[in-house]
Amino acid sequence: SSGINAEWPLRPGIYNAEKRGKRQVLIRPSSKVIIKFLTVMMKHGYIDEFEVVDDHRAGKIVVMLNGRLNKCGVISPRFDICINDIEKWTTNLLPSRQFGKLVLTTSSGIMDHEEARRKHTGGKILGFFY
Repeated sequence: SSGINAEWPLRPGIYNAEKRGKRQVLIRPSSKVIIKFLTVMMKHGYIDEFEVVDDHRAGKIVVMLNGRLNKCGVISPRFDICINDIEKWTTNLLPSRQFGKLVLTTSSGIMDHEEARRKHTGGKILGFFY
């Protein structure tokens, strides 16, 4: 395999829910990374909103879907990508240039690949959505 690992709570839950036309999906456990990832998705209109629910265990997140998300996935291990590699990764993971985002964790925080490019920064790749 190309190192793309779908064993992540977000992908199967959201992917299956969208296919079945459900309006919301539950993700657990909650984590800072997942929250940041969802924030990027929300900023670009791929999900409507999400709510972090503290259930006194690991926590969970309720995500409100809007029908725009086709697929999301996480990349494991988190490969380091420099700014010159971004193009190659978008070509490999996204269906077209106009469509979807890579999510990177950089020294300036978690952001999509276009923001990373504007800030002239590379980072580690977390995942993608489109």
